[in-house]
Amino acid sequence: MASAWWPCLILALLSSLAASGFQRSPFRLLGKRSLPEGVANGIEVYSTKINSKVTSRFAHNVVTTRAVNRADTAKEVSFDVELPKTAFITNFTLTIDGVTYPGNVKEKEVAKKQYEKAVSQGKTAGLVKASGRKLEKFTVSVNVAAGSKVTFELTYEELLKRHKGKYEMYLKVQPKQLVKHFEIEVDIFEPQGISMLDAEASFITNDLLGSALTKSFSGKKGHVSFKPSLDQQRSCPTCTDSLLSGDFTITYDVNRESPGNVQIVNGYFVHFFAPQGLPVVPKNVAFVIDISGSMAGRKLEQTKEALLRILEDMKEEDYLNFILFSGDVSTWKEHLVQAMPENLQEARTFVKSMEDKGMTNINDGLLRGISMLNKAREEHRVPERSTSIVIMLTDGDANVGESRPEKIQENVRNAIGGKFPLYNLGFGNNLNYNFLENMALENHGFARRIYEDSDADLQLQGFYEEVANPLLTGVEMEYPENAILDLTQNTYQHFYDGSEIVVAGRLVDEDMNSFKADVKGHGATNDLTFTEEVTTEKITLWNRAMPSTFSWLDTVTVTQDGLSMMINRKNMVVSFGDGVTFVVVLHQVWKKHPVHRDFLGFYVVDSHRMSAQTHGLLGQFFQPFDFKVSDIRPGSDPTKPDATLVLKNHQLIVTRGSQKDYRKDASIGTKVVCWFVHNNGEGLIDGVHTDYIVPNLF
Repeated sequence: MASAWWPCLILALLSSLAASGFQRSPFRLLGKRSLPEGVANGIEVYSTKINSKVTSRFAHNVVTTRAVNRADTAKEVSFDVELPKTAFITNFTLTIDGVTYPGNVKEKEVAKKQYEKAVSQGKTAGLVKASGRKLEKFTVSVNVAAGSKVTFELTYEELLKRHKGKYEMYLKVQPKQLVKHFEIEVDIFEPQGISMLDAEASFITNDLLGSALTKSFSGKKGHVSFKPSLDQQRSCPTCTDSLLSGDFTITYDVNRESPGNVQIVNGYFVHFFAPQGLPVVPKNVAFVIDISGSMAGRKLEQTKEALLRILEDMKEEDYLNFILFSGDVSTWKEHLVQAMPENLQEARTFVKSMEDKGMTNINDGLLRGISMLNKAREEHRVPERSTSIVIMLTDGDANVGESRPEKIQENVRNAIGGKFPLYNLGFGNNLNYNFLENMALENHGFARRIYEDSDADLQLQGFYEEVANPLLTGVEMEYPENAILDLTQNTYQHFYDGSEIVVAGRLVDEDMNSFKADVKGHGATNDLTFTEEVTTEKITLWNRAMPSTFSWLDTVTVTQDGLSMMINRKNMVVSFGDGVTFVVVLHQVWKKHPVHRDFLGFYVVDSHRMSAQTHGLLGQFFQPFDFKVSDIRPGSDPTKPDATLVLKNHQLIVTRGSQKDYRKDASIGTKVVCWFVHNNGEGLIDGVHTDYIVPNLF
């Protein structure tokens, strides 16, 4: 996936920039702003805009900042943006007095070397560095001549992940001074429809936020706008510094009429899978905890607090044990034990008694926990339909026993053998986090850094909540081999409640109109298979030689050249100016029906607006005509009587039945009693029915 690598960006400006007299100054604009109305150190940042477009969980973000040098001498302007660690930069440009200088995106190691070289040569360059728990910071500085304007524009993209039942979009707001035009605009489009949308800011009270924030959603579209005025940005009514400093978070979720949803665009597909309402699979958890000397004090106390909360959330069907490692390894019990009330009480006593001591033997601690899980399965000590998990927490590097990271990784990989995931929690910064992350990833888990802060215990508990409720194990996403060229990861050890599995691929045939996706997994009580039937039936609206293509599942309104077309989930309303309106309905029938197929119903809402000259299969009946029904009598079906219809000097045998009228309710229609004419309408229509068969509807 695109988010698998996090590039840095280096901006090496063209030689004309240095030649134009922009030399680097010895100072940076990083101090607290104190001058009135958005001017600090002679620099006015008069506009900052964050524009985000989210389509099918994929966010495209553009951050644009405009500044002007109000001083009499050249000044250096800095541009800082904090972006999510899972995001990737796709473009950066710098515009000075109308001249644009593009940047080049490089991967981390290459970018770092080129950045150092560019700075040493006096060129302007930017580099991304880690910044806090969720973010990385991009920073670039440039000298701006007196009276000149500069525009920074950074584009980055991110696949939003579902976390505890919601997608989260995280924006860091920190303009550092009052900005005349500050705004965040986010547009969301989700083909499945949006079920909830919210936005909140950590730096402003709800009262102030409410007047600057608008949020709305309907159908497949959602919108969030945050535009604080200068007065709303002030830290106090008479202050000239800004209170905009913190997190702006948007959360939303989508409708889920079925466990999965497949979308096809330009020869590629993406498959979203998130079943709901399944029973939780019992879990067997080995908690492998570092109690070495470096864990002494607050870290160990917070670990205890988190474990005590986790014990409260353990279900009676679960099994657990604690493996403690320092210079050696000890365990709470010889084997995994069931999370019965009496065992949990004993576990609480054990957790409270944990004390720090000695060195850090990560290798032996992990191998003991893995061995315990393997034996529990082999000796049938745990339920057959249960899943095993290793959770390891450490605050340092291995320094006793096997201490080579690559050897520890090999030992752990061989011991687990792909049977269950490993989750590594790194407490603080004094550790080899890359080692923990690589070891977790190659064993179908992930790593998480726990920051040394007052909420470290909540961070630990929050991680556990992510993996506390497995709904499926051994998940396999299967697609027709002859239909797919490329495919992202499509097998997963677990599917956890509140998360989502996403698989993307490329189709062999760009014009392929259907294929089937099967998802198989082991549930708490039985094996499950979910099947998604993928179709790409289209609606194409032509404007001269320019086509616009839509799906029957879209919700969209198009107006052009006096024609208005509105699509709303399997029905389409077409209006011609102030004239007639048609309703076209996609009628879908049982896929395995031996005879019937999906068909289009074409209905006229206001036929009196049609010209008297209109003719055709429908048109010949748009104007009033005389008819008479008589001699109602029993038919071959006792529930459907026959009658005689006199029309156009013809006597026809008709049968009573019912049909749906979609003029008032285009989604489900209204049941209407009517008479059915036999023999393809012979005697009712002018000519014969084959006269009205055409290759296209329009």
